[in-house]
Amino acid sequence: MKLSQFNFALTKDRIASEPPKWRDECRLMVLDRNTGEIGHRIFKDIIDYFGKGDTFVLNDTKVFPARLYGKKEKTGADIEVFLLRELNREQRLWDVIVDPARKIRIGNKLYFGEDESLVAEVIDNTTSRGRTLRFLYDGTYEDFKETLFSLGEPPVPKWVKEHVTEQDKEDYQTIFAAHEGAVAAPAAGLHFSRELFNRMILKDINKAFITLHMGIGHFRSVDVEDLSKHKMDSERLIINQETADIINGTKRARHKILAVGVTVMRGLEAYYTTNDEVIAFDGWTNKFIFPPYRFAIPDAIVSNFHLPCSTMLMSVAAFGGYENVMKAYNTALKEGYRFGPYGDALLII
Repeated sequence: MKLSQFNFALTKDRIASEPPKWRDECRLMVLDRNTGEIGHRIFKDIIDYFGKGDTFVLNDTKVFPARLYGKKEKTGADIEVFLLRELNREQRLWDVIVDPARKIRIGNKLYFGEDESLVAEVIDNTTSRGRTLRFLYDGTYEDFKETLFSLGEPPVPKWVKEHVTEQDKEDYQTIFAAHEGAVAAPAAGLHFSRELFNRMILKDINKAFITLHMGIGHFRSVDVEDLSKHKMDSERLIINQETADIINGTKRARHKILAVGVTVMRGLEAYYTTNDEVIAFDGWTNKFIFPPYRFAIPDAIVSNFHLPCSTMLMSVAAFGGYENVMKAYNTALKEGYRFGPYGDALLII
């Protein structure tokens, strides 16, 4: 497959800048990957396609407030720092992206907070935009983390909305978020409400959780036409034994596995046995799924509508079939579906 095959015209007004009033009441397109038939429902109707013994696998990563605004020493120039991940707890080292990057050099000090109470020093240039910062803080690690996160804001992508609000702290987080480490929300999981979970219990539909800390790599543009040459950023993946047992038990009983979102799809497909069973795992994965691809674990997926030429769209097309998925996206454009993490969803069965 080629990059250009995943291009389509998407205007800014089709990207949702706010979520629906109720999490589980966005629109849900349903695609039958065998027949290509398309249906239109509401998200909470998703359980109509599953029954007793089926399992929904969700990503319980927790988004942290990764975007900070500060000043450069001496010049006082405004800078934006996007925290990617913590490199060393004791030394307060963080891997970050700095914008604008061209004037930020090793040795520069950056100040954060109205009283400039938090200071960081640039100690390494890793890429043209990437930097390593050492935060200079004398208190305990817990106090440092609290201070750092109190100065940050939810990392809602700028192409979704330019200015985040207090409400985004709740909206850009799943209700089951448990393990801090993501800089982007697992969007399909945002649609699940407590009421929907309760209805799943009544239908005897199981829940299982993996943790995949979504990085910014999902939003990096693919710059090669030949998709086999694209390299994904590595992300931390944790699948505990209990989750592996639930998923494998579901498959052995010939019930269905629903992967909730592209991160779950990638996590489930990262490491599995020759018998197509999930392996308990704690490590890193840079799995990139694009057509053609044989899936071992999920029987169905649900995902939001993604941007043109995005790796997430490519992964969805690998599951639903390229022709089917691009037809579904074309239908979404005609029918007024909303794109992006606050937008509508596509269930492929």
